[in-house]
Amino acid sequence: MKLRKVTAASAVALVLALTATACGGDDNKDDSGSSSSSGGGKIKVGIKYDQPGLGLKKPDGSFAGFDVDVATYVAKQLGYEPDQIEFVETKSADRENALARGDVKFIAATYSINDERKQKVDFAGPYLLAHQDLLVKTDSKIAKGDDLNGKNLCSVTGSTSAQNVQKSIAPKANLKEVSSYSECIAGLQNGSVDAVTTDDSILAGFASQDQYKGKFKLAGLKLSNENYGVGVKKGDTATVEKINKALEKMVSDGSWQKAVDANFGPAGYKNEAAPKIGVIVPNAS
Repeated sequence: MKLRKVTAASAVALVLALTATACGGDDNKDDSGSSSSSGGGKIKVGIKYDQPGLGLKKPDGSFAGFDVDVATYVAKQLGYEPDQIEFVETKSADRENALARGDVKFIAATYSINDERKQKVDFAGPYLLAHQDLLVKTDSKIAKGDDLNGKNLCSVTGSTSAQNVQKSIAPKANLKEVSSYSECIAGLQNGSVDAVTTDDSILAGFASQDQYKGKFKLAGLKLSNENYGVGVKKGDTATVEKINKALEKMVSDGSWQKAVDANFGPAGYKNEAAPKIGVIVPNAS
């Protein structure tokens, strides 16, 4: 009789243990250590911290920008409230590694889709079609690429945007390379440079800052096509599909255009229509 009691008790304990495992545990966990809102967890999302209008960490610790708005909307569709999002700084050189390591679930950080990157990560989107452009003072006479010949052009050290202008658009431009776009904008303001070049969305973000409103304008040149996508760990097709559905909804319910207007509008940014999911606009050969 004693043996039977012990066996029965063990059986009950085993059933309880199996039930607890089935009902609880880490079923809601993803490969970035996040868990769904039903489990009260958080999701880690990669953004830029230093790009006004796109991804900016403000002095009070909050975040703002178009990429932040996109990331927040997408996370909501994945089941996370804003207070469950942990924004992680992902600099350009570390984006692929951050996804591969599982540091973040996805990245929205002016992440242009190209063949080289698609070998290492998967992309949802695109969610914005940007173009290389020039930022100049509002009274500037620079209206086309070759107007830069003999002028001082600023961009970040190693920037392909600056090299593109210097090699094929305005080979006689005086290129000044600095460590940050903030330095270029300061140079544009004090007159030491005549134009700044990079993606129009990035330029519009800087020009939309309160201290620069009305001082700068975009030249409106489309020197390249930059298809911004949401980066996801290679092979995570389920998340890609979910994010694509979220992006489509963001466009259809008007939230996408609202975010564009709020973040880029003050600079007179003339955005392209929302791109269709999976359609990449190539550069002219």
